[in-house]
Amino acid sequence: MLRVQILLNFHKECHLRNIFAIFSLPFCSHKAKKMEDVKNIRYGPLPADSPYVKPFRLYYTQNGVEKNWDCLKVHDSVAIIIFNVTRKKLVLVKQFRPAVYYGIVSADDPNNIDYKKYPPSIGVTVELCAGIIDKPEKSVKEIAQEEILEECGYNVPLDKIEEVLVYRSGVGVSSAVQTLYFCEVTDDQKANQGGGVDDELIEIAEYSIEEIEERMKPGNVHTSPPSFLFGIMWFLTKKAPLYR
Repeated sequence: MLRVQILLNFHKECHLRNIFAIFSLPFCSHKAKKMEDVKNIRYGPLPADSPYVKPFRLYYTQNGVEKNWDCLKVHDSVAIIIFNVTRKKLVLVKQFRPAVYYGIVSADDPNNIDYKKYPPSIGVTVELCAGIIDKPEKSVKEIAQEEILEECGYNVPLDKIEEVLVYRSGVGVSSAVQTLYFCEVTDDQKANQGGGVDDELIEIAEYSIEEIEERMKPGNVHTSPPSFLFGIMWFLTKKAPLYR
């Protein structure tokens, strides 16, 4: 009975620490604990030499009226919907997103954050495998292939990566181009554990079709980006009926 009670307490703790109980990889895993080990958050001005974000003001005349608009120059990107046909699971990624965390805590004093009120877990997102286009020597599809291997650990041939749509994201500020892909993977294509490269902390999260449908029901609040929501709706409409 004692062992049963310990197990029940453990699962209860995992559930409470997990906003969405249907995550296949709970937040109480060793890697997730590292992901949420965020402290010493502070704000500062953006360096002029940032390789990722370059703010500027655009001036123009429209219908005879002088106007201006504040914009950001950012990298174009890829995103990939990955479905494991061996186990019939969508392969997604979880990571801590500083901008999401900032968006939640910014109403309070940004340089005196109450970590009990705002635990770092609120900045952890569920997303499609994705990455920026920053290697001129590689094609867009090759970059998608590389991201699949680095983040999720699958070695997928280029001809098995299907283009879904090319669109502009963040049209109010950046209007960067994102290319959305889809691919099937199998357990046999697993080449490594994924998780990103260098100092990235990325955790793989897998969902069955039924679990992702539950997550997409009205009433759920998402920290996931629009590309994720669009990609999942596309998958449920176009591909999921083939795998049921």
